[in-house]
Amino acid sequence: MCGHCGCGETADVIVGSAEHEHVHADGTRHSHPHSHTHHQHAEGATLVELQTRILAKNDSMAARNRAWFAGREILAINLVSSPGAGKTTLLERTIRDVQAGHAIGVLEGDQATTLDRDRIRATGAPVIQVNTGTGCHLEADMVARGLAELRPAAHSIVMIENVGNLVCPAMFDLGEWAKVVILSVTEGEDKPLKYPHMFRAASLMLINKIDLLPHVDFDIGRAIANAGEVNPDMSVLRLSARTGEGMQSWYDWLSRQTKAACEAAFA
Repeated sequence: MCGHCGCGETADVIVGSAEHEHVHADGTRHSHPHSHTHHQHAEGATLVELQTRILAKNDSMAARNRAWFAGREILAINLVSSPGAGKTTLLERTIRDVQAGHAIGVLEGDQATTLDRDRIRATGAPVIQVNTGTGCHLEADMVARGLAELRPAAHSIVMIENVGNLVCPAMFDLGEWAKVVILSVTEGEDKPLKYPHMFRAASLMLINKIDLLPHVDFDIGRAIANAGEVNPDMSVLRLSARTGEGMQSWYDWLSRQTKAACEAAFA
Protein backbone atom coordinates (compact mmCIF):
# COMPACT_ATOMS: atom_id res chain seq x y z
CA MET A 1 0.00 0.00 0.00
CA CYS A 2 1.23 3.58 0.51
CA GLY A 3 4.31 4.01 2.62
CA HIS A 4 3.53 7.70 3.15
CA CYS A 5 0.36 7.04 5.18
CA GLY A 6 1.47 4.25 7.49
CA CYS A 7 -0.19 1.37 5.66
CA GLY A 8 3.04 -0.53 5.38
CA GLU A 9 4.87 -1.77 2.32
CA THR A 10 2.62 -4.76 1.69
CA ALA A 11 -1.10 -5.32 2.12
CA ASP A 12 -3.54 -8.09 1.34
CA VAL A 13 -6.85 -7.05 -0.16
CA ILE A 14 -9.96 -9.23 -0.19
CA VAL A 15 -12.69 -8.33 -2.66
CA GLY A 16 -16.03 -10.14 -2.51
CA SER A 17 -17.10 -12.94 -0.20
CA ALA A 18 -15.07 -13.76 2.88
CA GLU A 19 -14.85 -17.44 2.01
CA HIS A 20 -15.94 -20.01 -0.55
CA GLU A 21 -17.26 -23.50 0.18
CA HIS A 22 -16.26 -26.52 -1.90
CA VAL A 23 -18.13 -29.83 -2.11
CA HIS A 24 -16.12 -32.95 -2.93
CA ALA A 25 -17.36 -36.01 -4.80
CA ASP A 26 -17.76 -37.91 -1.52
CA GLY A 27 -20.06 -35.22 -0.18
CA THR A 28 -17.60 -33.65 2.27
CA ARG A 29 -17.36 -29.89 2.42
CA HIS A 30 -14.71 -27.42 3.38
CA SER A 31 -14.35 -23.68 3.28
CA HIS A 32 -11.28 -21.57 2.76
CA PRO A 33 -10.58 -17.87 2.49
CA HIS A 34 -10.69 -16.56 -1.04
CA SER A 35 -8.69 -13.46 -1.75
CA HIS A 36 -7.27 -11.37 -4.51
CA THR A 37 -3.84 -10.29 -3.33
CA HIS A 38 -1.60 -7.56 -4.60
CA HIS A 39 1.79 -6.54 -3.32
CA GLN A 40 3.45 -3.18 -3.67
CA HIS A 41 7.04 -2.66 -2.58
CA ALA A 42 8.90 0.51 -1.93
CA GLU A 43 12.51 -0.70 -1.79
CA GLY A 44 14.99 1.90 -2.93
CA ALA A 45 12.45 4.66 -3.48
CA THR A 46 12.31 7.95 -1.63
CA LEU A 47 9.12 8.91 0.13
CA VAL A 48 8.25 11.54 -2.46
CA GLU A 49 8.99 9.22 -5.40
CA LEU A 50 6.87 6.49 -3.85
CA GLN A 51 3.95 8.82 -3.23
CA THR A 52 4.13 10.22 -6.77
CA ARG A 53 4.24 6.75 -8.33
CA ILE A 54 1.37 5.41 -6.25
CA LEU A 55 -0.87 8.40 -6.87
CA ALA A 56 -0.10 8.43 -10.60
CA LYS A 57 -0.99 4.76 -10.90
CA ASN A 58 -4.13 5.29 -8.86
CA ASP A 59 -5.18 8.32 -10.92
CA SER A 60 -4.82 6.32 -14.12
CA MET A 61 -7.12 3.59 -12.82
CA ALA A 62 -9.50 6.20 -11.42
CA ALA A 63 -9.81 7.73 -14.88
CA ARG A 64 -10.76 4.31 -16.24
CA ASN A 65 -13.35 3.88 -13.49
CA ARG A 66 -14.77 7.32 -14.23
CA ALA A 67 -15.12 6.51 -17.92
CA TRP A 68 -16.73 3.17 -17.03
CA PHE A 69 -19.29 4.92 -14.83
CA ALA A 70 -19.98 7.59 -17.44
CA GLY A 71 -20.44 5.05 -20.21
CA ARG A 72 -23.19 3.39 -18.18
CA GLU A 73 -24.63 6.63 -16.78
CA ILE A 74 -23.95 5.43 -13.24
CA LEU A 75 -23.71 7.94 -10.40
CA ALA A 76 -20.78 6.96 -8.16
CA ILE A 77 -20.57 8.53 -4.70
CA ASN A 78 -17.55 8.11 -2.40
CA LEU A 79 -18.75 8.28 1.23
CA VAL A 80 -15.97 9.29 3.62
CA SER A 81 -15.86 10.01 7.34
CA SER A 82 -14.12 9.14 10.57
CA PRO A 83 -15.15 5.81 12.15
CA GLY A 84 -18.61 5.85 13.72
CA ALA A 85 -19.98 8.90 11.91
CA GLY A 86 -22.89 6.87 10.54
CA LYS A 87 -22.01 5.97 6.94
CA THR A 88 -23.56 2.50 7.06
CA THR A 89 -26.71 3.68 8.84
CA LEU A 90 -27.07 6.42 6.24
CA LEU A 91 -26.75 3.84 3.48
CA GLU A 92 -29.29 1.50 5.07
CA ARG A 93 -31.94 4.22 5.29
CA THR A 94 -31.13 5.63 1.86
CA ILE A 95 -31.49 2.25 0.19
CA ARG A 96 -34.77 1.46 1.92
CA ASP A 97 -36.23 4.86 1.06
CA VAL A 98 -34.93 5.20 -2.51
CA GLN A 99 -34.46 1.74 -4.00
CA ALA A 100 -38.09 1.45 -5.16
CA GLY A 101 -37.42 4.24 -7.64
CA HIS A 102 -33.69 3.89 -8.20
CA ALA A 103 -31.34 0.91 -8.11
CA ILE A 104 -28.45 1.24 -5.65
CA GLY A 105 -25.39 -0.99 -5.38
CA VAL A 106 -22.77 -0.74 -2.65
CA LEU A 107 -19.04 -1.33 -2.34
CA GLU A 108 -18.23 -1.73 1.37
CA GLY A 109 -14.72 -0.77 2.44
CA ASP A 110 -13.28 -1.92 5.77
CA GLN A 111 -9.98 -3.25 7.00
CA ALA A 112 -11.63 -6.48 8.20
CA THR A 113 -14.96 -8.32 8.73
CA THR A 114 -18.12 -8.39 6.63
CA LEU A 115 -20.31 -6.81 9.31
CA ASP A 116 -21.30 -3.76 7.27
CA ARG A 117 -21.79 -5.86 4.14
CA ASP A 118 -24.25 -8.01 6.05
CA ARG A 119 -26.17 -4.93 7.18
CA ILE A 120 -26.44 -3.65 3.61
CA ARG A 121 -27.35 -7.08 2.30
CA ALA A 122 -30.32 -7.12 4.71
CA THR A 123 -31.78 -4.14 2.84
CA GLY A 124 -31.92 -6.19 -0.37
CA ALA A 125 -29.34 -4.10 -2.21
CA PRO A 126 -26.44 -5.78 -4.04
CA VAL A 127 -23.21 -5.31 -2.09
CA ILE A 128 -19.57 -6.36 -2.37
CA GLN A 129 -17.15 -6.27 0.55
CA VAL A 130 -13.66 -4.87 0.00
CA ASN A 131 -11.36 -5.61 2.94
CA THR A 132 -8.10 -3.68 2.81
CA GLY A 133 -6.15 -5.61 5.46
CA THR A 134 -3.66 -3.10 6.87
CA GLY A 135 -4.72 -0.47 4.34
CA CYS A 136 -6.43 2.66 5.64
CA HIS A 137 -8.34 3.59 2.48
CA LEU A 138 -9.77 2.24 -0.76
CA GLU A 139 -7.85 2.64 -4.00
CA ALA A 140 -9.09 2.82 -7.57
CA ASP A 141 -7.95 -0.70 -8.50
CA MET A 142 -9.87 -2.14 -5.51
CA VAL A 143 -12.98 -0.35 -6.73
CA ALA A 144 -12.45 -1.68 -10.26
CA ARG A 145 -12.28 -5.26 -8.96
CA GLY A 146 -15.28 -4.68 -6.76
CA LEU A 147 -17.28 -3.38 -9.71
CA ALA A 148 -16.41 -6.50 -11.71
CA GLU A 149 -18.18 -8.54 -9.02
CA LEU A 150 -20.96 -6.07 -8.22
CA ARG A 151 -21.92 -5.60 -11.89
CA PRO A 152 -24.14 -2.54 -11.28
CA ALA A 153 -26.93 -1.87 -13.76
CA ALA A 154 -26.82 1.08 -16.13
CA HIS A 155 -28.48 4.25 -14.78
CA SER A 156 -28.02 3.05 -11.19
CA ILE A 157 -26.24 4.58 -8.19
CA VAL A 158 -23.06 3.05 -6.77
CA MET A 159 -22.31 4.01 -3.18
CA ILE A 160 -18.68 3.45 -2.16
CA GLU A 161 -18.35 3.35 1.62
CA ASN A 162 -14.70 4.11 2.21
CA VAL A 163 -12.66 2.98 5.20
CA GLY A 164 -13.33 5.19 8.24
CA ASN A 165 -10.46 7.70 8.01
CA LEU A 166 -10.32 11.44 7.41
CA VAL A 167 -6.75 11.48 6.06
CA CYS A 168 -5.72 9.14 3.22
CA PRO A 169 -9.08 8.78 1.40
CA ALA A 170 -8.82 12.49 0.58
CA MET A 171 -5.80 11.83 -1.65
CA PHE A 172 -7.09 8.79 -3.53
CA ASP A 173 -9.44 9.40 -6.42
CA LEU A 174 -11.62 6.33 -7.02
CA GLY A 175 -13.26 7.60 -10.21
CA GLU A 176 -16.33 8.78 -8.30
CA TRP A 177 -18.60 11.63 -9.34
CA ALA A 178 -18.35 13.22 -5.89
CA LYS A 179 -16.96 12.74 -2.41
CA VAL A 180 -19.47 13.19 0.39
CA VAL A 181 -18.00 13.71 3.85
CA ILE A 182 -20.09 12.85 6.91
CA LEU A 183 -19.50 14.74 10.16
CA SER A 184 -21.53 13.59 13.16
CA VAL A 185 -22.46 15.88 16.02
CA THR A 186 -20.71 13.48 18.39
CA GLU A 187 -17.43 14.68 16.90
CA GLY A 188 -15.81 18.09 17.25
CA GLU A 189 -16.92 21.03 15.13
CA ASP A 190 -13.22 21.68 14.48
CA LYS A 191 -12.83 18.56 12.29
CA PRO A 192 -12.85 20.57 9.01
CA LEU A 193 -9.93 22.64 10.26
CA LYS A 194 -8.00 19.62 11.56
CA TYR A 195 -8.52 17.58 8.37
CA PRO A 196 -8.70 20.25 5.65
CA HIS A 197 -7.70 18.01 2.73
CA MET A 198 -10.74 15.79 3.20
CA PHE A 199 -13.22 18.65 3.52
CA ARG A 200 -11.60 20.47 0.63
CA ALA A 201 -12.00 17.36 -1.57
CA ALA A 202 -15.69 16.91 -0.74
CA SER A 203 -18.60 18.34 -2.71
CA LEU A 204 -21.06 17.88 0.15
CA MET A 205 -20.86 17.68 3.93
CA LEU A 206 -23.61 15.83 5.76
CA ILE A 207 -23.94 16.77 9.43
CA ASN A 208 -25.38 13.55 10.84
CA LYS A 209 -27.00 12.58 14.15
CA ILE A 210 -28.71 15.95 14.64
CA ASP A 211 -31.23 14.16 16.85
CA LEU A 212 -28.45 14.11 19.47
CA LEU A 213 -27.84 17.87 19.45
CA PRO A 214 -29.71 18.43 22.75
CA HIS A 215 -27.39 15.93 24.44
CA VAL A 216 -23.95 16.92 23.12
CA ASP A 217 -21.73 19.98 23.21
CA PHE A 218 -21.59 20.68 19.47
CA ASP A 219 -21.84 24.11 17.84
CA ILE A 220 -23.40 23.34 14.47
CA GLY A 221 -23.02 26.94 13.26
CA ARG A 222 -19.31 26.90 14.01
CA ALA A 223 -18.92 23.52 12.28
CA ILE A 224 -20.50 24.93 9.12
CA ALA A 225 -18.35 28.09 9.35
CA ASN A 226 -15.20 26.01 9.75
CA ALA A 227 -16.14 23.90 6.73
CA GLY A 228 -16.81 27.06 4.71
CA GLU A 229 -13.41 28.43 5.65
CA VAL A 230 -11.75 25.31 4.23
CA ASN A 231 -14.08 24.84 1.23
CA PRO A 232 -16.44 27.74 0.41
CA ASP A 233 -17.97 25.79 -2.49
CA MET A 234 -19.02 22.76 -0.42
CA SER A 235 -22.73 22.27 0.20
CA VAL A 236 -23.96 21.36 3.69
CA LEU A 237 -27.00 19.36 4.76
CA ARG A 238 -28.18 18.54 8.28
CA LEU A 239 -29.87 15.21 8.91
CA SER A 240 -30.40 12.22 11.15
CA ALA A 241 -30.05 8.86 9.43
CA ARG A 242 -31.60 7.26 12.52
CA THR A 243 -34.82 9.30 12.73
CA GLY A 244 -35.08 10.35 9.08
CA GLU A 245 -35.05 14.08 9.80
CA GLY A 246 -33.53 15.99 6.89
CA MET A 247 -33.08 12.88 4.73
CA GLN A 248 -35.29 14.21 1.92
CA SER A 249 -32.75 16.98 1.25
CA TRP A 250 -30.11 14.27 0.81
CA TYR A 251 -32.35 12.38 -1.61
CA ASP A 252 -33.02 15.57 -3.56
CA TRP A 253 -29.26 16.16 -3.80
CA LEU A 254 -28.75 12.63 -5.12
CA SER A 255 -31.47 13.19 -7.70
CA ARG A 256 -29.79 16.38 -8.92
CA GLN A 257 -26.40 14.68 -9.09
CA THR A 258 -27.86 11.75 -11.01
CA LYS A 259 -29.22 14.16 -13.62
CA ALA A 260 -25.96 16.12 -13.75
CA ALA A 261 -23.87 12.96 -14.17
CA CYS A 262 -26.11 11.79 -16.99
CA GLU A 263 -25.85 15.15 -18.76
CA ALA A 264 -22.07 15.20 -18.32
CA ALA A 265 -21.81 11.75 -19.93
CA PHE A 266 -23.27 13.17 -23.14
CA ALA A 267 -21.43 16.50 -23.06
